[in-house]
Amino acid sequence: MSTEELTAQERERYSRHLLLPEVGPVGQERLKGASVLCIGAGGLGSPLLLYLAAAGVGRLGIVDGDVVDVSNLQRQVIHGTAWLGRPKGQSAAARLEELNPHCRVELHERMLDADNALDLIRGYDLVCDGSDNFPTRYLVNDACVLLGKPLVYGSVQRFDGQASVFNRTPTSPNYRDLLPEPPPAGEVPSCAEAGVMGVMPGLIGLIQATEAIKLITGIGRSLDGRLLVVDALTMRFRELTLRRDPDRPAI
Repeated sequence: MSTEELTAQERERYSRHLLLPEVGPVGQERLKGASVLCIGAGGLGSPLLLYLAAAGVGRLGIVDGDVVDVSNLQRQVIHGTAWLGRPKGQSAAARLEELNPHCRVELHERMLDADNALDLIRGYDLVCDGSDNFPTRYLVNDACVLLGKPLVYGSVQRFDGQASVFNRTPTSPNYRDLLPEPPPAGEVPSCAEAGVMGVMPGLIGLIQATEAIKLITGIGRSLDGRLLVVDALTMRFRELTLRRDPDRPAI
């Protein structure tokens, strides 16, 4: 990840970051020089994109080929009613431009698939997975492993959520160390089938944004090797150790 010198206007905008000894000018310059690809501009992608842009990440990529539906607005807070029926990527980009014009947004208005995943991910420093289905999660994970890109993972359902950091180093665990193979089709209901508390993507997406900022600036201890599990009904946070499986087949 590169660094880029801050302008006087940026120093004023990020003044609260600059006051933090752990971040300071060097950390903020790293944020400005960083590029992050967010898979999805939905529930998880909304807080992810908003807070990464606000934090001063210099280049944000959005991969989403969907349109805004009225049922999205209960949790996908980057979008508004005026954008109903219009592309999510364009809606998100407009909001981010309003929030921070110093952040360059790159739109990839398509769904991630096996044909485009490597090309889309290759040009970014790290990836944040805001997808909501198993095939995409495995695809994102496998592409990141093949390209050597860190992956910030999050998932939500009903009142529960998970977050972790995969593939931070060549010896780090990845998503297949958590779930070696996708569950059988229909075994795990989707959010559309099981429902989701509207605040859950916000909670997990903010944790993902925090992990991404830490990775970029090189501060703190990441969730590499740890799975954070959240139960919002009891407001209980648990941490599970996650290790690389030496017998797992190579991707």
